[in-house]
Amino acid sequence: MTESAETRPPRSRRAVGSLTALLAAHAISQTGNVVTAFAIPFYVLAIGGSGVEVGVAAFFAIAPVVIGGPFGGVVVDRIGYRRAAIIADLVSGVAVLAIPTLALTVGLPFWALLALVFTAGLLDTPGQTARRVMLPELTTRAGIRIERSVGLLDGSERFARLIGASIAGLLVALIGPMASLFVNAATFAVSALLTWLLVPVAQSARSAGMLPDGVNGSRARASYWADLAEGFRWVRRDPLMKLIVGLVLITNLFDAARGSALMPLYAHERLGGAAALGLLVAVMGGCALVGNVVFGFVAHRVPRRVTFALCFALAGGPSSAAFAVGAPLPVLVAMTALSGLAAGAINPILGTVELERVPEHMRGRVFGLINAGAWAGMPFGALLGGIAADTIGLAWAFGIIAVLYTLVTLSPLAGGAWRQMERRPEPVAAPRAVAQLRE
Repeated sequence: MTESAETRPPRSRRAVGSLTALLAAHAISQTGNVVTAFAIPFYVLAIGGSGVEVGVAAFFAIAPVVIGGPFGGVVVDRIGYRRAAIIADLVSGVAVLAIPTLALTVGLPFWALLALVFTAGLLDTPGQTARRVMLPELTTRAGIRIERSVGLLDGSERFARLIGASIAGLLVALIGPMASLFVNAATFAVSALLTWLLVPVAQSARSAGMLPDGVNGSRARASYWADLAEGFRWVRRDPLMKLIVGLVLITNLFDAARGSALMPLYAHERLGGAAALGLLVAVMGGCALVGNVVFGFVAHRVPRRVTFALCFALAGGPSSAAFAVGAPLPVLVAMTALSGLAAGAINPILGTVELERVPEHMRGRVFGLINAGAWAGMPFGALLGGIAADTIGLAWAFGIIAVLYTLVTLSPLAGGAWRQMERRPEPVAAPRAVAQLRE
């Protein structure tokens, strides 16, 4: 389905600037997260930590996503999206800043590192959710198609991984993991400043997280737990959402095992350290960004379900198999590039499907619940990745992931409720619901 010039809303230059600022703030914040993802495991290794301890640190970095998603989503709906985004960035930045400050002064025991990593990530998901649910109003006012805006948001994350991975690899290699976290703290501050100065307060009650049209004042007096339960009931009753959350939960578990434990260990033991890992993550981010851009021009012409399944399988299977067989770095780069190009289509499809289904006044809590469900396996994946590396070895761990990843991601081809992924005839404006689904 395409839009004619008559059906598109008039374009506002100021609205385009606000949308650009929102995307920039999102990208900058995500860049800081990439730096953290590099710095923490290499700090643990630098102080003599084992693969299990790397996995434990990754567990404490990812677990807040599962907790902060649903519980923070209700708060996002209640206090307003812009305010929630700013507060989340500031709190995360302070927690991240405390890590290198303590490590370089009075010392940082392992338990304290875990506590600060957990605190830094606790508001990260609500902050991302808040920025995403501001997307529809700015998109409409900017006069662009929502599918293109969803692709831009995902592309901003891909760009952040491209830039962040290169910066993180160099920083960790040159000045060490702890010093590089000062850069991360600065990115949170810049993101908050951009949102505060350039992203306007939502003009509609619906976009501000207030009452939807036709809902009386009793809705505003509902308790926190009633709001949370309402969002949970919506997710539980939607058959396609349950399938999507289940699929992404499993693949994110595999991705966490690879990205948070197995790949840093592989780079440390066989590729010479953080610089090689930075190259691989940068290639993944760069190719995924290219995939986003290309897919944005053809998204309305391809079948969603088949494209989603095939691209998802290519995004994880071949690259994991290359690590399993001990392929040299050029081959790993090539397989990672293939994975990135395929991954570029995944989140735009998911985002467009979910923007057609989620009620506007429930976005914060529903997106938080969906995100938490999708990420629920990641802390355990990171922990299991470290355990697998110390027990069955890197090759077997990557090999098992390659096989299971391919089988799981091809499941949408079986049909059933997955057929509901295909586009609906009526246009609906809403933001991308699932975040950080791919690396």
